[in-house]
Amino acid sequence: MVPNARRALGALLLVGAVGAAAAPAEAQQKVRWKLASSYASTLDVIGQNITRLLDNIKVMSDGNFDIRFHEPGALVPALEVFDAVSKGSVEMSYSSPGFHAGRIPHLVFFASVPFGPNVNEYVAWIQHGGGYEIYDRELAKHNIKGFQCGIVIAESSGWFRKEIKTLDDLKGLKMRFFGLGAKVMQKFGVNTQLLAAGDIYPALERGVIDATEFSYPSLDKNLGFYQIAKHNYFPGWHQQASFVDVIINLDAWNKLPKSYQKMIEVGCNDANLWLMGAGEARQGDAVAFHKQHGVQVHQWPQEFLDAFKKAWEEVAEAEAAADPRFKEIYDHYKAFRAKYAAWREIGYLK
Repeated sequence: MVPNARRALGALLLVGAVGAAAAPAEAQQKVRWKLASSYASTLDVIGQNITRLLDNIKVMSDGNFDIRFHEPGALVPALEVFDAVSKGSVEMSYSSPGFHAGRIPHLVFFASVPFGPNVNEYVAWIQHGGGYEIYDRELAKHNIKGFQCGIVIAESSGWFRKEIKTLDDLKGLKMRFFGLGAKVMQKFGVNTQLLAAGDIYPALERGVIDATEFSYPSLDKNLGFYQIAKHNYFPGWHQQASFVDVIINLDAWNKLPKSYQKMIEVGCNDANLWLMGAGEARQGDAVAFHKQHGVQVHQWPQEFLDAFKKAWEEVAEAEAAADPRFKEIYDHYKAFRAKYAAWREIGYLK
């Protein structure tokens, strides 16, 4: 080969090498998704959590993976996102397994469990104790991929117009209640219903419900319950720790580049830590705010907690007897907790 030809070939190879190095960034696939949320972006911490996640994904992808957030009801009603994602009407939703109890009641274990573990133990079971494999398998049956995408700290167990002095005071109350805890309250004569966040205050104001639970103090402050119900009860025996999640249409997930899939996974792991820390940091001020506005903050007497726990155990056994899917998850959860107990008892201050 003549020298000029060699030089020309060398230049072409150099250009090719530079082009190949630049190609991944330049050719990164542009993806535009719609996210229908069960939670409003204005909700304290929980709302900020999802908009923060979507901003992080957009930055990590240099703007090429753009997931557009839609408020509850804008595309899909807040409690109907599961079917929309399953069918592919939207690619993604920010929600909770507890909101899909009508479709997959056994997966409410991955939202919260009455008298359940603290955050450490809950994360250990789901992420490293085999829980996630069950969650992933069951969602896949509905053409959905899911990720826990925010750890919700301990909650209030109720806002009541009147002080609850005896268990009989619960009889006949109409109350918004979430998850498996609702079945416990029903055993005490409470008429429970599940309402989305934005529907709770109007229902409480109009007397459609007499009481409600929703979340931790700063988020409940955000929703204004203190203006109507002046008796707030703790601890949140029904939700000592909870998860919110993102659910994704499985066909859309499988079409994503691996790098974008990893962005969602890593972004949700970050969201778990961020939501937990931000939530914990804000509660002291929120409790003080409620007291300043005439709210009486109560702690359930031990006899109430004992009664609620006994009722929960009865509910769990009945649900397990009626539904083999529930029994599988309940047995798995109990087995992990029994094994973990050896560490819990010696590793932490009581």
